[in-house]
Amino acid sequence: MNVKVLGISTSPRLKGNSDLLLHEALAGAESVGAQIEYLRLCDLKIGPCVECNCCYKTGKCRIEDDYQTVLEKMLDADRLIFATPIFFMAVCSQAKMLIDRGQCLWAGKHVLKTPLFETPHRDRRAMVIAVGGSKGTKQFDSIRLTMKTYFDVLEMEYFANLFVNKIDALGAIKRHPSALSVAYRLGKQLSSVDSPLPEQPIDIELT
Repeated sequence: MNVKVLGISTSPRLKGNSDLLLHEALAGAESVGAQIEYLRLCDLKIGPCVECNCCYKTGKCRIEDDYQTVLEKMLDADRLIFATPIFFMAVCSQAKMLIDRGQCLWAGKHVLKTPLFETPHRDRRAMVIAVGGSKGTKQFDSIRLTMKTYFDVLEMEYFANLFVNKIDALGAIKRHPSALSVAYRLGKQLSSVDSPLPEQPIDIELT
């Protein structure tokens, strides 16, 4: 099986800390033979959901921008690595716009009752990388809930979290004693066809 792994970096900073961890996770995926692709949302034009509810009738978002391209890549992927910095105890605005545009997926599933895929029960898995400057770990609580809901509409199993706190300055993650190696290992584990699906998402918090 040629596993397709899509990494989405939502950080507004080029080579930000979550972005650097994403690259390590993708390198881990590639080490086990996965086909990897990297997307940086700030290089794309994705507007916010305007709550027009047109998708309740069509199952598709009427706003035409780069969202359709990203969605196509997410649906084609076998694995997704979603990386975000923490802003005000939540995902960054770039990430939230992408997630909110997923309302069309929710409408297709719950309003129109149409299957997302012609072939159901594909082995699709996802992990989250999140980095925040706060000393506390409550900043990750909303990430877990938001991403679980998002992965549900994408029909992806929630495989793992890698959360790192007390990291703020650009590139500071490079000085962390283990974060980069953990990201590499999780990317490798996520992408291996032999890795069993855990009963609960692997949850790693580093300080």
